Amino acid sequence: MAEFNEHSVFNVDEMANAVIGIATRVGKHDSGMHQHQKGQLLYAPEGCMSIYLNGIKCVLPPTRAAWIPAKTPHYARMTNVVEYRSLYFDPSLNASLPSSLKIVEVNPLLKALIERMAFWEWDKPQSEQANTTALFLEELANAREELLQLPLPTDRRLHDWLDQLNDPTYIVPPLNQLCLSIGASGKTISRIFSRETGMAYQAWRQQWRLLKSIELLSEGLQVNDVAYQLEFSSDSAFVSFFKQQTGTTPFQYL
Repeated sequence: MAEFNEHSVFNVDEMANAVIGIATRVGKHDSGMHQHQKGQLLYAPEGCMSIYLNGIKCVLPPTRAAWIPAKTPHYARMTNVVEYRSLYFDPSLNASLPSSLKIVEVNPLLKALIERMAFWEWDKPQSEQANTTALFLEELANAREELLQLPLPTDRRLHDWLDQLNDPTYIVPPLNQLCLSIGASGKTISRIFSRETGMAYQAWRQQWRLLKSIELLSEGLQVNDVAYQLEFSSDSAFVSFFKQQTGTTPFQYL
């Protein structure tokens, strides 16, 4: 198993195989903005990671994986110990791979395939990769897609506020409180969010609360702790919100 930490350097584009796998345990880590000539699948069977690309934040709990197309600038951030799996696919396979970002549900078969491929030796003969890779591509194409994504505004008036979102203890406030901290009217802020994210501020905040709740639950927090941290009026109010957003309870989701 490869060993990585926040100082590790790894250049997958220097490797020749059509599929390269990584399996490791990572603590606090920020990959920095980078891109690959290869497409990448990211998955964490334990823990939770955040991915940032194209002005979008994505959250990956243990039941979801992200497909990142080749040559897409992105960075991954982990704030707790994460079981990390990453698969890289050569451009020669691109005709069989998604052309845009996808967050997909990981069913038992897809999970087993990721686990097997992540532990492949980096010089494994490509003829021995072919059948498993073909089955993986079929499962990826058929996997249920989920919207665990949050578009981020870029207006300069929000720059300082956006930096606060990197603080794991920060809670996104209601619109009237955000107006006070930024010094802009609710009408102005609403217009910025609608224009730059395609979402009204309240809808954006609800999506942020959903992604944050998934992060906290993936770290092992109980429902009552998550409800309290995200300022829901009660545990039942949080569970109702989560079920409305995902179609399932927090316990069933993870």
